Amino acid sequence: MKTPILFGLNAKPTPLLRVFLAVLPFAIAIAAYVSASNARLAENSADKLLPSASQMTKAIDRAAFKEDRRTGDYLLWKDTASSLKRLLTGVGIAAFLGLLLGLNMGLFKSLAASLSPFITVVSMVPPLAILPILFIAFGVGEFGKIVLIFLGTFPIITRDIFLATKKIPREQIVKAQTLGASELAIVYRIVLPQIFPRLLETVRLSLGAAWLFLIAAEAIASTDGLGYRIFLVRRYLSMDMIIPYVIWITCIGFFMDYLLKQLIKRKYKWYLAAED
Repeated sequence: MKTPILFGLNAKPTPLLRVFLAVLPFAIAIAAYVSASNARLAENSADKLLPSASQMTKAIDRAAFKEDRRTGDYLLWKDTASSLKRLLTGVGIAAFLGLLLGLNMGLFKSLAASLSPFITVVSMVPPLAILPILFIAFGVGEFGKIVLIFLGTFPIITRDIFLATKKIPREQIVKAQTLGASELAIVYRIVLPQIFPRLLETVRLSLGAAWLFLIAAEAIASTDGLGYRIFLVRRYLSMDMIIPYVIWITCIGFFMDYLLKQLIKRKYKWYLAAED
């Protein structure tokens, strides 16, 4: 029986080893934090920089399971609902319009010649740099935040779909036209189904940027949301609240990424096979 190779180009870890290797960095990070927290709290029990697990548990219990005395809301769940509404709306609109525009640009050369340079230039503009302009133009309400998320993700999605569409073999288009297919049928019945899994992949990669723009918008002008709460309590150095909120945001992002990944894996196996 051959000994499995653990490292190197030809390494093939066993399933159990894969789990161990995946858990190891998290275990090291947690152990390092606990050690540093215990050391700081031993010197000063009132230290707020690295709160203990019990302190964070109490803080999250207050936010998630006890009504706020001022508003009567469960703050964690209200903030989560508000943030997800903004995030999903902005990314959803960006995905829809990015797919529509990128798909047609990839198939119609005149449209690409007209819009591709503009989309490229827009994608180079840092959305956070124009955040004050957006708030002045669209206000500090929900619409301004959604526009920021949209502008931060739409150009990336559009360009990626455009490039993916250009890779569709031209022979498919020619054969479909030979068989009498209309241009609309070619775009939306032949090419679109092949591009859709790429859209899901692109949205997965855009979620990190979308969260960044969401948190920035909520930190500057909002009355609720995960980003708003983090920047609200920072003035009190409430790391026992900030760290759990950051972990919660990370968990939500990971779960959304996982759902999209599983959707691609189950519905579009041919796409993954082609990528391999």
